[in-house]
Amino acid sequence: MSRKEKIIFLSAHNSARSQMAEGLLRHLYGDRYLAYSAGVDPRDVDPLVVDVMAEKGIDISRQRSKSTKVLWRTSFDVVAKIRDMDREPCPLFPSGRWRAMMLLKDPLTVEDAEERRRVLREARDELERWIVEAFGR
Repeated sequence: MSRKEKIIFLSAHNSARSQMAEGLLRHLYGDRYLAYSAGVDPRDVDPLVVDVMAEKGIDISRQRSKSTKVLWRTSFDVVAKIRDMDREPCPLFPSGRWRAMMLLKDPLTVEDAEERRRVLREARDELERWIVEAFGR
């Protein structure tokens, strides 16, 4: 049996995008990868994120936000950064045989709940396409 590659998805708050990416990778390719996520300034996982993922049959209700500091000494094969180039600093992380980057605005900056749900769905679908392209090999 071959070893599963360890991938960490990093974002600013680990409350939406990186949580969705972790859940998507686990759902799509959990037989090949171990998925993790963390944020520079962690905040609670937004309940709408859990709902939007459940629409695709993916349960992330048990996932919790983590600080990059908690996983700092953990060795990862891939460090995947998800960030809004205009608004967020680039999270630094010491390990990773290779690095991936996705530019994606933070959906949680949208105030209206229904509009945020729509934007979260778009982000989820965009993340899924990226994960299939980057990790579905």
